[in-house]
Amino acid sequence: MSRNISFDTAEFYHIYNRGTEKRVIFSNRADYERFLALLYLCNSKENIHLNNYPGLRLDERLSLERVDPIVNIGAYCLMPNHFHLIIQEKENASISRFMQKITTGYTMYFNKRNERTGALFQGKFKATHAKNDEYLKYLISYIHLNPIKLTDPYWKENGLKNRKRAKDFLSQYPYSTYKDYCGERRLEEKIINKHALPKYFSSLANFKSVTQDWLEYNPSTEVEP
Repeated sequence: MSRNISFDTAEFYHIYNRGTEKRVIFSNRADYERFLALLYLCNSKENIHLNNYPGLRLDERLSLERVDPIVNIGAYCLMPNHFHLIIQEKENASISRFMQKITTGYTMYFNKRNERTGALFQGKFKATHAKNDEYLKYLISYIHLNPIKLTDPYWKENGLKNRKRAKDFLSQYPYSTYKDYCGERRLEEKIINKHALPKYFSSLANFKSVTQDWLEYNPSTEVEP
């Protein structure tokens, strides 16, 4: 499958993919933390092999030094059967190199852990250009709101059943950058470059407010890519 998009170092891109046949690719904490460690350590000009660091916890892997990040990761969200990233290239072809390292490394880990062979992801990663400020700002909220589907799968179609429960679930979800942009101090913040994204939000409270405003989602107001 070809990807009809070229990457520019001045632009941001929504990168995403899901498990082949929509299969679950993150089934437990170890899976999520392995992918998070890869997001951090593969973002380097050097090749990193996590098998060289067996038994390390996520915080220990995030404490390892890395050399010359090749992309700016602005935001991410991991879901049981797919992932979302907002990325900016730092040099030519670095998004493609980074994603190859990530998907190859995680597939090797997943297949060995689950005694399987073959492709794990649904073809090549998908990419959408965030071609203007309106769409990039929307993407930041869209990506961070993905976990709501885990507690209320049809909230976009039918509206939220319980707004407080949705907010609480979102604020506690550990596998996205929502906590980082809400001001919680944690080691996972090392994965991203918070200064790379445009300053769309005037404060931490403003980020939270703008993001949660989308919980009043109406399909007719969605911004087209």
